[in-house]
Amino acid sequence: MHNREQISHDEYQKTADWLMCKTKHRPQVAIVCGSGLGMLADTLKCQDSFAYSDIPGFPQSTVQGHAGRLVFGDLKGKSCVCMQGRFHMYEGHSLIKTTFPIRVFKLMGVETLIVTNAAGSLADGLKPGDIMLIKDHINVPGLVGLNPLCGPNDDKFGPRFPAMSGCYDKGLRCLAMELAKQLDITGLVQEGVYAMVGGPNFETIAEARLLHRLGVDAVGMSTAPEVLVATHCGLRVFGLSLITNKVVKSYEDTESVNHEGVLEVGRLRSQTVQQLVTELIGRMEINNNDNTNNVA
Repeated sequence: MHNREQISHDEYQKTADWLMCKTKHRPQVAIVCGSGLGMLADTLKCQDSFAYSDIPGFPQSTVQGHAGRLVFGDLKGKSCVCMQGRFHMYEGHSLIKTTFPIRVFKLMGVETLIVTNAAGSLADGLKPGDIMLIKDHINVPGLVGLNPLCGPNDDKFGPRFPAMSGCYDKGLRCLAMELAKQLDITGLVQEGVYAMVGGPNFETIAEARLLHRLGVDAVGMSTAPEVLVATHCGLRVFGLSLITNKVVKSYEDTESVNHEGVLEVGRLRSQTVQQLVTELIGRMEINNNDNTNNVA
């Protein structure tokens, strides 16, 4: 079972302390970059960057399109930290390891988590190149007990039974839609429901049809565990999916998806995603109080 491994509060604190000794930045916003979207880190000013392999406690990212670096810097007057590459259950990491950075960010003073991913479209109205603002998710592994919060609860981070209704901040979604109008990209942006599956295989036709009937608009292999842990420890969350392909739902359809195609759509739409996220960070309200190490 993926969730038997436990990480102590002291281990999270050790990593947070190591990073805070290595950089002057005290991030207010954390950004997790999905496949092909690591360019978001390139917008940060006054950068400090660290390879995951050099950071105590960090797992390693093994997926093509994930650089495996943690980048600190300033963006639109906000101090940010950006993960160029995330960790996945299908890489063999336990879920508590895939979400390890989120609690470290909390200890460093982060208030808002922005999660991005590449996803396949199940909704007829979503096409490759579109941007879906995540309003809710279905955590398929979580429904069968694969959850990063399984095991003893650490009350220093959050409650035993966190509520997940409204885990994606409505105010930030409304702001993103307003910014889409200002950027003249409303035709590319809409809200929807994301589903996480375990991967690494893409979905069968029967699985795609099932998820579609459940009300899923886009499907991928990440994000839900990070959002669970972020919500558990009180972070505000904004999520978006870059739609990179249409999921096959018909036995008559001869097309198939591959990871190279996913990365190519990411490259083609990267500037638009970068612009939207940059403007969102610039416009979001942040508590400017010094809240580093605010989980005692």
